[in-house]
Amino acid sequence: MDKVNLAEAFRCFSDHWSPRVAGDINAFQVKLVKLKGAFDWHHHEAEDELFLVVAGRMRMGFRDRTIDLDPGEFIIVPHGVEHRPEALTDECHVLLLEPNTTLNTGTVETGRTVRELQRIVP
Repeated sequence: MDKVNLAEAFRCFSDHWSPRVAGDINAFQVKLVKLKGAFDWHHHEAEDELFLVVAGRMRMGFRDRTIDLDPGEFIIVPHGVEHRPEALTDECHVLLLEPNTTLNTGTVETGRTVRELQRIVP
């Protein structure tokens, strides 16, 4: 039971689109990810996802609209909804809250798929 300083945790890694586990809550995980540019279109069959912008700005693309988020704002993407996160600034830091079964690329297998997540150690 240690605290996590988000600024320090984000300094622990530099790669983009590779979520890191910062904590576990029952069958959920708190993950940190750095965004750069646009990600792949994808959806998750069974998992909802919460995206909380910590630093920078991001856009959540949906097939019918987009929603821009600033630091301190979050969006919940329901399971089954196709989406594409995108950094609007050079880099965007995002906290994710999602089931521990969630694969970052959902039902799509790409070069950005991360099956084994690294953990952030405070």
